[in-house]
Amino acid sequence: MNITDFNVNESSSNSGKLTDRVYLITGAAGAVGGAVAVALGKVGATTILVDRNSRGLDATYDQITGAGGAEPIKLELDLVSAGTPQYEEMAELIKTEFGRLDGIIHCAVEPGTLTPLSQYPMELLNRSLLVNLSAPYMLTRCCLDLLREADDAAVIFTSSDVARQGKAYWGGYSIAGYALEGLVQIWADELETNTSVRMNTLDTGPVRSSMRAKIYPGEDPSTVPAAESVVAGYLYLLTSDANGIALRVTGNR
Repeated sequence: MNITDFNVNESSSNSGKLTDRVYLITGAAGAVGGAVAVALGKVGATTILVDRNSRGLDATYDQITGAGGAEPIKLELDLVSAGTPQYEEMAELIKTEFGRLDGIIHCAVEPGTLTPLSQYPMELLNRSLLVNLSAPYMLTRCCLDLLREADDAAVIFTSSDVARQGKAYWGGYSIAGYALEGLVQIWADELETNTSVRMNTLDTGPVRSSMRAKIYPGEDPSTVPAAESVVAGYLYLLTSDANGIALRVTGNR
């Protein structure tokens, strides 16, 4: 899988192909997940919004419908406590309601804490591994049969620079990210020859969000790009232009 720089000022000419498709977004109440969901609604796609934050889900729902997008489905789910039965139930619901699934965009994240590994709380390490690695794997696996039935399906896993180069104090988040990058490469290789399902990762770079504010409480948020600035990268990866690419978003830092 090649790591490619993507200039956010360049839009995919194929974004119109996302119309009438069905996409599942985790972390849909967050800054990036919400922005991606709203953008998909604007191009005519139907979205399934997944997050543990019910109020945030309502806000994303209102933005989509307020902009004239198709009415989304809201699924309140905590990825820490969810397991295979919940993801299987979700896949069955999607099949019953829509009869198809054209892609998954994994935006849910557990950043953990900036702490030396020798002092990293084990409970927080386990939480990071659950949310950032195990949950995306289980959810994608349970939806894989639906994705295989699509003509041009894509799964995007949100990544980061510390998932590609180890950096002090990033602990569980970085460990899970490294494993996720490997998982995606393996899965992409397995699916390449006999399915139309694509697997990609995207490193958004710094993005203004409540999560980042907790990690960098002294940072001026106005100096950090808004989540909307990275949406073009996600839309690009949902099109057939992006087979086998791991994106690093540029032009917004």
